[in-house]
Amino acid sequence: MFYTIKAMIYQGEESGFVAECVELPVVTQGATLDDVIRNLREALALHLEGEDLQALGFVARPPISVNFEMEPIYA
Repeated sequence: MFYTIKAMIYQGEESGFVAECVELPVVTQGATLDDVIRNLREALALHLEGEDLQALGFVARPPISVNFEMEPIYA
């Protein structure tokens, strides 16, 4: 059973940011981090609407855990 919905955020190839869920087939994008987080919440809500979360292996009302992937800066 999954306690959280896990997602990764990384920079898009050309611009903006991409959010991709680990366990669910949900991917979205946004121009800013705030946009991509808002879009991720909306995409997850639409994807899970009417679904039985326990049948999918999640606890009721699971929180979303987000990791942000950044390029290293070298001096």
